[in-house]
Amino acid sequence: AAETSNDALAKLAGKVQWVQSFVVADKTFCIYLAEDEDLVQEHARISGFPANKVTEVRQVISPMTAVAG
Repeated sequence: AAETSNDALAKLAGKVQWVQSFVVADKTFCIYLAEDEDLVQEHARISGFPANKVTEVRQVISPMTAVAG
């Protein structure tokens, strides 16, 4: 799967960056950097993987968020 995703990313010439994926029992959650949802959907189309729902991350928090504030 990673190789297929990387091949699709190469075809998009740097317009989408795959950060990481989280695999659970029946789904995979993938984190991408892209200018818009259309580019993420295009990556899914080229790679043949479903992108049933694309959601923009508005904020990232971690244990360090409380320390920094």
